[in-house]
Amino acid sequence: MTQIRPNILLITSDQQHYDTLGRSNARIHTPHLDQLAREGTNFTRAYCNNPVCSPSRSTIITGMYPAWHGCWTIGVKLPEDVPTVGAIFHKHGYHTSLIGKAHFQPLRSEPGSESIECQPTLRNLDFWRNFHGPWYGFDHIETCRNHGDESHAGGHYAIWLEEHGLKNWADYFVKVDPVSGHGAGPSRRGAWNLPQELHYSTWTAERTIADMERSVRAGRPFFTWASFHDPHPPYLVPQPWASMYAPADMRPGEYTPGEFEKMPPHFGMTRDPQADWSVYEEAGGNWVHGFHSHLHRREDLQTDMAIYYGMISFMDQQIGRIFAALTRLGVAENTLVVFTTDHDHFLGQHGLIAKGAFHYEDLLRVPFLVRYPGRIAAGSEISALQGLVDLAPTFLSACNIAVPGVMQGVNQWPVWTNQAQAARGDVVVEFRHQPTKVHLRTLITDRYKVTVYRDHTYGELFDLMADPGEIHNRWDDPAYAGVKAELFQRFINAELVREPARMPRIAGA
Repeated sequence: MTQIRPNILLITSDQQHYDTLGRSNARIHTPHLDQLAREGTNFTRAYCNNPVCSPSRSTIITGMYPAWHGCWTIGVKLPEDVPTVGAIFHKHGYHTSLIGKAHFQPLRSEPGSESIECQPTLRNLDFWRNFHGPWYGFDHIETCRNHGDESHAGGHYAIWLEEHGLKNWADYFVKVDPVSGHGAGPSRRGAWNLPQELHYSTWTAERTIADMERSVRAGRPFFTWASFHDPHPPYLVPQPWASMYAPADMRPGEYTPGEFEKMPPHFGMTRDPQADWSVYEEAGGNWVHGFHSHLHRREDLQTDMAIYYGMISFMDQQIGRIFAALTRLGVAENTLVVFTTDHDHFLGQHGLIAKGAFHYEDLLRVPFLVRYPGRIAAGSEISALQGLVDLAPTFLSACNIAVPGVMQGVNQWPVWTNQAQAARGDVVVEFRHQPTKVHLRTLITDRYKVTVYRDHTYGELFDLMADPGEIHNRWDDPAYAGVKAELFQRFINAELVREPARMPRIAGA
């Protein structure tokens, strides 16, 4: 008897803190994601392999680390000849699609690094009317680039807005500077006057559902990525979500006095408004995310956090529409659903905001829910280490498709289906945000986390069991010298383990 091939539905948010699901955080309302957790498995130790958008997203579709797939940081194009999981699924008869945010290409285009995700192309709606793929292994794409009211608005989303009667859609977004191609002013914060039924989260859900319907009608299995843009700043969302949470009820993270004294210098510099960050700048690097003052009033953090939570709850409602469509289409029982995010987000933890070269759990650890009725345990919680680099090979394995040697992630399918306790003993996280001057790597094990910096003798070592808040850096602590030596050996071994073998060895010579 021929086994029916499962559909794959990957749902991602953008820059979502791992502790923003209602099942573990009573201050936030996410009923549909909570339902996904009840019907599937919650992996509590899942990590991104790079804490900024483009390299992390490129890792998801290639099963490769940024140092290998080539998109090493934001503003760098993922080469279009890199093998992708979507292309493999296409060869095996799947309909492959990406709906929502892509961000595989930079906000600037130049010869040799051409990008369609930049102005003026983003607002050239004739281009998008005639382009739906194929692109990076996806047969069909519908995409837009902005977060909130950023000037990067356009793409297929703007066409949809016009089709829904909003001919003046550009009035709801920051204008484009004709010289730089970037925003001509700051983004709004708080309540957005754009109606919720015209928001890009609504669009992402609606178009995902339409794409799944098309696949089901055609009798083809689908590999679909529903890529939501929120809760990435700016902190902006329509009503009623903007007022759903009271700022006074929010509990942002805090800086612990003295916690940066034994940390690399850029940590302490975030608390100095006059810090000179030029030491980290170099040709070909552009500006560094997070290298600025992070001093904020607690009241402002609470206000931002309330909007951030509202963005997540709105997105959760739209994800619920997708789940209802799976049931209506009769494919819920044969669809592997994964929910995660591309990387995490600081909401005051360690005195930090947003993202940067700060490899705390609050930036690296991601929400990670998996459901497949009859194969993946319902209501289960598993602490086995996961990496976003593992998604592509695991998706292929779930569909009995061979994993190519070029992929560096490990197959987590035996772990997801309770046939094995763990598939990996550690996770490697890369961060290269300048060619040489901001270049670090982190190794995470069940208990420890160690971070090394290019051309520097300082680093970080945290005992996550004894110090889950990551307050005490043990890098120079004599009591941890033996642990540090063992972790270094393990780190080197991890580098060997993740080396790919694109071509098999088929002869002795």
